[in-house]
Amino acid sequence: MSDKAVPSSAKASAAHHNASRVTRHALPYFPGCALKDQARGFEDSARAAMAALGYELAELPRWNCCGTVYSLATDDLMRHLGPVRNLVRVQDLGETRLVTLCAMCYNTLARSSRFVGADPERLERINAFMDDEADYRGGVEVVHLLELLRDEVTFEAIEAKVERPLDGLKVAPYYGCMLLRPREVGIDDPDSPGVLEALLSALGAEPVDFPQKAECCGAYQTVSSPEIARARVGEIVSAARWAGAELIATSCPLCTYNLEHHQVEREERETRHASPVTRHEIPILYFTQLLALALGVSEDKLGFAGLKFDPRPLLSDRELV
Repeated sequence: MSDKAVPSSAKASAAHHNASRVTRHALPYFPGCALKDQARGFEDSARAAMAALGYELAELPRWNCCGTVYSLATDDLMRHLGPVRNLVRVQDLGETRLVTLCAMCYNTLARSSRFVGADPERLERINAFMDDEADYRGGVEVVHLLELLRDEVTFEAIEAKVERPLDGLKVAPYYGCMLLRPREVGIDDPDSPGVLEALLSALGAEPVDFPQKAECCGAYQTVSSPEIARARVGEIVSAARWAGAELIATSCPLCTYNLEHHQVEREERETRHASPVTRHEIPILYFTQLLALALGVSEDKLGFAGLKFDPRPLLSDRELV
């Protein structure tokens, strides 16, 4: 049909719709369970920050738990049903990309996508199990938000939109395990990552390098063997503190829990008989909270109230809140 055959009002409506699609940048987004409970500040700050950058994190309809931990058994297809059902939801939307925030969700979804997509027989058996779902055809890419910020939004564009530079704020970027390993799904060099440092620099903060930034926090050992997690957290926090960090930035609710919970326990043991009690905790923030803060997002959307250690006194001293 020629342009002359289209009413001007329809053309104007179509142009407005197309413009909205260009500027809105809606992205299918998987929140995962923790971000609806103890890590709400992670999600709230991420959505607010991305809105400031011109993107919408559009929550995936009817999503289910990803399974949390990737199954290492090569013949355990049942453990991949949860992750694959979420990929089917993306496919149902006509999309080919799924954005995640939680490092554990990212790792599980990305590895399951690769696992079933690499073998047609596996994919066929998975689809046979899901008799009430559309067949998963493969091809959905799982992307962590840090990858999107680095590769699509770009740190240069973020720096240009900073309204509240985090000047002089010394932040230790903590990657943990799941963002970097195994190498085939890691978002950066597992031996020498730099994506968090680059983001922090774009926000005006001073990234603090420390040897334990890519070491395990103890993960689920905190349930069965809490002394292991406690020792790991002690090493991580002490190293960050000795390097001069005032804050630690994470991308994992479990890492955040361990770094907060075992930091409290350690401080209580060390100061139980001291008078007066002197605490030296380091606040643990999600990287999205620092991003949103620098982009000028209002404080009520930053989620600081949900943190174990309130960063606001420090940020107030720097005139950032």
